[in-house]
Amino acid sequence: MKINVVTIFPEFFAALRLSIPARAAGAGLVDYRIVDLRDHTHDRHRTVDDYPYGGGAGMVMKPEPFFEAVDALAPTGPIVLMSARGRRFVQADAVRYAAEPELTFLCGHYKDVDQRVADHLATEELSLGDFVLTGGEPAALAVIDATVRLLPGAMSDQESAFGDSFWERGLSAPSYTRPPEFRGFRVPDVLLSGDHGKIARWRITEGKRLTRDRLERTESSEE
Repeated sequence: MKINVVTIFPEFFAALRLSIPARAAGAGLVDYRIVDLRDHTHDRHRTVDDYPYGGGAGMVMKPEPFFEAVDALAPTGPIVLMSARGRRFVQADAVRYAAEPELTFLCGHYKDVDQRVADHLATEELSLGDFVLTGGEPAALAVIDATVRLLPGAMSDQESAFGDSFWERGLSAPSYTRPPEFRGFRVPDVLLSGDHGKIARWRITEGKRLTRDRLERTESSEE
């Protein structure tokens, strides 16, 4: 898989040299190409932003550098603009992306990105949730991590991914490890019973309970 990232902060993606994203790259499962958006400008100040038409606060990222960066990459597969206006990223997107041969991420910054990038360059517009980040870099990094960990061979125990929250269901059940008691807090007895059928049923029940509880909290906060 090839993953391209267009950004004005290439150094942000040094995080891809850590943990599972680094392991996947080392195993030849993924190739990261980080593109400095300023390399696709044509003035001595390497300008990537300008004042918004119609006035108002903040600066808007220009369309030309994004279009030229993508032209140079000539990518196949999804071109994803990380944006607060985008559809919320979910686990199903990570599963879909993991099956693609190539992904390209466009990271905005400042107040906004010229809408022509969203309308005529990006094939998808994604958000992590209903909040605003300083730029698209943290969001792109999160999506890349969620995707790369699903590549066959990226994780030492691929079965672990299938037990994650949101894998064709809601939240996963809580996890515990040694010691069985810590500061008076005990691991649930069922997990120490050795009865794998009972443990499996407990995990299903607890996952459903946590999913229901979170849904109720979300609905309550929106009232």
